[in-house]
Amino acid sequence: MKFHPTPLKDAHVIELEKRGDDRGFFARMFCEREFGAAGCETRFVNVNNSLSSAKGTLRGLHYQLGDAAEVKVVRCVRGALWDAIVDIRPDSPTFGKWFGETLTADNRLMMYVPRGFAHAILTLEPDTEALYLVSSHYAPQEERGVRWNDPRFGVEWPIAPVEISAKDAAWPDFNPEFHQPDRLRGLK
Repeated sequence: MKFHPTPLKDAHVIELEKRGDDRGFFARMFCEREFGAAGCETRFVNVNNSLSSAKGTLRGLHYQLGDAAEVKVVRCVRGALWDAIVDIRPDSPTFGKWFGETLTADNRLMMYVPRGFAHAILTLEPDTEALYLVSSHYAPQEERGVRWNDPRFGVEWPIAPVEISAKDAAWPDFNPEFHQPDRLRGLK
């Protein structure tokens, strides 16, 4: 795997290194040694799968607080999506900045989302499927979100969302009291 740093501290786009022959190819999606050597999380407790039927389906911006804060490794396994991350770690030099990358079944890129980042996907094709490695168990009491179009962050979405859950549409703009930044300090 090749770990390409993004403009945001501790976040990476991961490129799979394919080994191929006339049968096709083999590529490793996760290797504890390679992730560790890149300074990335090596313990994952869940592998999640999502399917979005409609092009323009938005999921996010989500994250969890405290001990439930998650590292995610996201890969598109069917279709295409735009993966957006926002650094909401108050002590980070890239606090308040965002980054996005197109992940497709064909390019096989993965997004490494550190703890203390809000995360969203926006589907670019119908019937888009994503696979996520997640480092912490879901803790509903620690779940938080930020409105997808919060002007504080100014994420430039490649297309306008057409499907958003009621829960995601109801997330507030970033507010330090609600989002409890003290509980995000020191996360990486």
